[in-house]
Amino acid sequence: MGILSTTIVLLFFRALQPTPVLPIYQPAMVDPVLVDESIQYVKKYHRIAAFSLTNQNNENITHKDYDGYIYVADFFFTTCPSICPIMTENMLYLQSLLAAYPDVKLLSFSVTPDIDTPAILKQYAIEKGVDDRRWNMLTGDKKDIYELARKSYLVVQHDGNGDEHDMIHTENFVLIDTQQRIRGYYDGTQREDMNKILSDIDILSQEK
Repeated sequence: MGILSTTIVLLFFRALQPTPVLPIYQPAMVDPVLVDESIQYVKKYHRIAAFSLTNQNNENITHKDYDGYIYVADFFFTTCPSICPIMTENMLYLQSLLAAYPDVKLLSFSVTPDIDTPAILKQYAIEKGVDDRRWNMLTGDKKDIYELARKSYLVVQHDGNGDEHDMIHTENFVLIDTQQRIRGYYDGTQREDMNKILSDIDILSQEK
């Protein structure tokens, strides 16, 4: 009888605990230096814009390939000597944690697409151990990629227009939900943040 009472109390206690909810980030909630001036004061309805780029297997990948999926996005380049290798290792670590979440994807945009051709990205992906079934590395028009960084993912300073002299560098990983909304920002150079991403993915996966 005592065990039954304890079980009932525990179940009742759990039922009273609030269900964790992640914020839905809008441009007005993000540091203004990371947001294009044209959308800095937007307070609702922000979503990742349409895109059409090429992955490491020379396949066309669009925003529609991510509709209905939770995913983590970042911006990198294969020749980066500083933070990108750490970010890639942490994304690989996150990839290893996602066995229980087969429908969660990863997405990396090259910020030097003229250098990072599909062939270069494929070589890089093979060397690092990228799972093509889960993780796309994208290249394409530089201005399109930079506009995504500034106006969709909200991860880099607004200065620049994606021309040959423009260069962005960000350590941010961005968590996107099934409705193409931003639900979290994380430091891609910090291993402990990968565990936080996994915890937040679990929360998102339970959303109705």
